[in-house]
Amino acid sequence: MRMGLIVRMFSESGSVRVAASTITAEAPARPGGAMDSHVRRERLCGAEEFPVVDRCTYLSICNSTALGRRARSAVDEFLDHLMFWRETAAVRDCRVDGARDKFARLIGADAGDIAIVKNVSEGINAVASAIDWCAGDNVVLCASLEHPNNILPWVHLRRLGVEMRVVEPVEGAIEPDSIIAAIDGRTRVVTCSAVTFAPGLRVDLGAIGRACRSRDVLFLVDAVQSAGILSLDVSRDQVDVLVTSTAKGLLGIYGCGFLYCRRAWADRLTPAYLSRPAVDLPPDRYSEMASLDVAMRGNARRFEVGSVDYAACYAVDASLSLLGEVGAPAIEAHVLALAGRLRMGMAELGLEVPGRAFGAQGSHIVTVGRLGSGGHGIAADPLLACLSEHLTAHDVVHTIRRGMLRFAFHLFNSDDDVDRVLGLTREVVSRKGA
Repeated sequence: MRMGLIVRMFSESGSVRVAASTITAEAPARPGGAMDSHVRRERLCGAEEFPVVDRCTYLSICNSTALGRRARSAVDEFLDHLMFWRETAAVRDCRVDGARDKFARLIGADAGDIAIVKNVSEGINAVASAIDWCAGDNVVLCASLEHPNNILPWVHLRRLGVEMRVVEPVEGAIEPDSIIAAIDGRTRVVTCSAVTFAPGLRVDLGAIGRACRSRDVLFLVDAVQSAGILSLDVSRDQVDVLVTSTAKGLLGIYGCGFLYCRRAWADRLTPAYLSRPAVDLPPDRYSEMASLDVAMRGNARRFEVGSVDYAACYAVDASLSLLGEVGAPAIEAHVLALAGRLRMGMAELGLEVPGRAFGAQGSHIVTVGRLGSGGHGIAADPLLACLSEHLTAHDVVHTIRRGMLRFAFHLFNSDDDVDRVLGLTREVVSRKGA
């Protein structure tokens, strides 16, 4: 066994570069990667289900869904039903209810507290517009680390005199203590992402959730970068509202999403729109109104508007079945191990990696570079720009967000993917250093 010391250098931005390292290891270094002694991780689900893994090294689940054969077959089944009239409304509703129930179990909720929406944006806007705002009320968020779709709905409320209380990040992370300190007697909503889209750090939802619950403040979480990949438990973390898309980590298709709303809050929210799915009508009067006195559903279903996207519901019902068979704990352990190895490998090659990602805030998303050094699809750092071009030329699918190279793992990734990225990165770093 070789023993040694890992020396890390921290920059002012909180990123890590490994200046020198001699790693304890039983086995020789792997091709293109850092040495480690853990059991080699194969794909939890391979090309038989996800053909994309035979076409490229797909590390962009944080940006776009990777459709499996099971989900594709479910969509084809729905289209065949339409083409040949092989289904009834009861069949369609069974698949929708199946998707709703499976997602509820995934996040520790009750199926009645799940609404089908179009996407994250619609879900957030639905809740934002359902609150009885008064001038002087405020919303607390860390705007610089949120996706615009969790900022613009709150910006829109400024016309009503609602204040946005913007908290600054700490070393590129959303700091619960800073969020909690910004809450006062006029705070109506606190919102954050479960995992930031860049630099890809997890947020301690429980700390924020407990503070909000004790103050009767609605806590809204954007889970689009974590649902289906990392553990989510709305009861444990005292989340009041959670929104996500059926694409990305849930491995469905675009144009559909889920909105969880805790029942105690649903009764206090008045949706801006009202349609048949949102009200209680007896089955024999579902196509007519016997009276104008109708009651909204007492749960999240009051936010549903019109018919759902059945094709997307068929797809996510199938993909959620797959995720359930593999198991959420197995998926989380798998992706965190792969991400941790890539993160350390990048740091050992002298690239900047967020320092907080090496601890509890690390996620399945690995980012390289300095936050804000570039833009959407643009890396200002010449080395990172060159690396991105090299990776793209070798069919490694990744993204650049806010100047950082971004890679993300799911159940179809393996150590082979990590090896490949680190090997290609070493080629670029070696050429630049020559």
